[in-house]
Amino acid sequence: MSKVLVLYYTQSGNTKKMAESVAEGIQKAGLEAVIKDVLDVKAEELLKYEGIVIGSPTYYGSMSAQIKQLLDDSVKFHGKLDGKVGAAFASSANIGGGNETTILDILNAMLIHGMIIQGDWQGDHYGAVAIEAPDARSSRQCIRMGDRLAKLIKKLQ
Repeated sequence: MSKVLVLYYTQSGNTKKMAESVAEGIQKAGLEAVIKDVLDVKAEELLKYEGIVIGSPTYYGSMSAQIKQLLDDSVKFHGKLDGKVGAAFASSANIGGGNETTILDILNAMLIHGMIIQGDWQGDHYGAVAIEAPDARSSRQCIRMGDRLAKLIKKLQ
């Protein structure tokens, strides 16, 4: 069975809640989801999964330093994540707080690795977002993103 890593960084717990919803969508589609705090993940571990989903709080319109450090460390595997499926999600304190720029920064790193990214024509186009704690809408978007990512992995296999 294909496995998907859902990794996140959180201080408030909001991004972790989003990660749990993303994992729910992945499992709903029949794949195994492994949820981990980025502080418990080494860059080498990214090689073990068919899919990688990264969630971050928004700090100054971008990802947390902890997420950035993992992506910086992953440069030693340049080209080895090619063809894996990726996605990103973010939380912020405000409606214009930089969620989309945070997601795009993460997706840029994934694209440079050669990863496959799927947008969404409904709802949160770039990746799921939440303002403060995830509400019912953002939780549905997380589940949807996880489900769509898992279905894409299945199609590619």
